[in-house]
Amino acid sequence: MKVLSVNIGRPRPNPWKGLGATGIDKRPVAGPVAVADPGPKGTGAVGLAGDRVYDVQHHGGFDQAVYAYAREDLDGWEPELDRTLANGAFGENLTTLGLDVNGALIGERWRIGPDVVLEVSCPRIPCVTFQGRLGREGWIMRFTQAALPGAYLRVIEPGDIRAGDPVEIVHRPDHDVTVALAFRAMTLDAELLPRLLVADALPAESKEMVRRRTSA
Repeated sequence: MKVLSVNIGRPRPNPWKGLGATGIDKRPVAGPVAVADPGPKGTGAVGLAGDRVYDVQHHGGFDQAVYAYAREDLDGWEPELDRTLANGAFGENLTTLGLDVNGALIGERWRIGPDVVLEVSCPRIPCVTFQGRLGREGWIMRFTQAALPGAYLRVIEPGDIRAGDPVEIVHRPDHDVTVALAFRAMTLDAELLPRLLVADALPAESKEMVRRRTSA
């Protein structure tokens, strides 16, 4: 299990969401990249130095510091999208190899390289910027149906990461709530929502959403 590439966003116009810019255009970078806790959502800060988000209401902050997507899943999408998908094509900060990103448990921790420890917090929920970036009508629903969302991660221990760093799973919590299951519960399979509450590492706003929807 390893990091194939570390990807940093280049600001681009965002005509799809009515914002001035988007950082979804992620490109691989050479050399080490500093990773640190960006603090609370609302500033545009994320975990990787040199990167940021522009939709500060929905992205960035402690619970969405780093976004990971598996190279194997990108490869699986290529025939359907009829294009080659470079590392970073889905806006991910880390393109991984040999790591079951969607099968990771909420609260699972990964050591990347010698220093960095990240914790799986929640799945990525697709938005109109993602659909517009790919230029694929109906992409939000297709991505949702596939339930291969990739994972957002918190920074537990800061440091530097680079392409080629090994990934080691150093902690797995005692529950069965995976990234894929959480995504399905939050999108198309609401009957799964009660199962999410055993995942202590789920973001507070996600827990509140679950409680609100299950008590209605």
